[in-house]
Amino acid sequence: MEKDLPHLAAILPDDYEHDPRAELLPWLSLRENRQRLICQQYWRSAATWSPSSWLLDFAVIYDGAVVGVQTLEADRFPTLRTVDSGSWLVMSVRGRGVGVAMRMAVLGLAFDHLDAVAAVSSARFDNPASLGVSRRIGYADNGVSLTDTPTGVAELVHLRLTADAWRAAGHGREVTVDGAQHCRAWFGAQ
Repeated sequence: MEKDLPHLAAILPDDYEHDPRAELLPWLSLRENRQRLICQQYWRSAATWSPSSWLLDFAVIYDGAVVGVQTLEADRFPTLRTVDSGSWLVMSVRGRGVGVAMRMAVLGLAFDHLDAVAAVSSARFDNPASLGVSRRIGYADNGVSLTDTPTGVAELVHLRLTADAWRAAGHGREVTVDGAQHCRAWFGAQ
């Protein structure tokens, strides 16, 4: 994905919400800061990867073009067996099922190949598209919290999906993952 970083930074949609904990450089515009943060997140995740704490970014390709990013991450994975996800897409491909497909892909990796027991996700209350992706796959509500964003305090809706619910819905049959057995140890999956 590293070779795609310049393109991803260029196509970053205006409604992209960066990590609110990230420090913004005051001499850069909000867009320039967000573009910088996308590159930094990728490099930081590669540099700090460990089997217990990792973040993996996937470039999303639709009709032959890179159109977004899907992230799968975990902290203390060997103990908690829980993953989190995040994503963004360019406006032109939203509403076509791409968001559901890319989330299903990383959940297939997590549940069916890394032995995750749960997946969590969060979205702003005013982001019905992201919440809709989670609910369509079967995530259940798991609380609400507040977060500080560049545009002010926002309400986050938290959701959770268990491996049992994933399997009961038959989602694993919809995802194919090749080669995961060769890298399970890098993800803390023994």
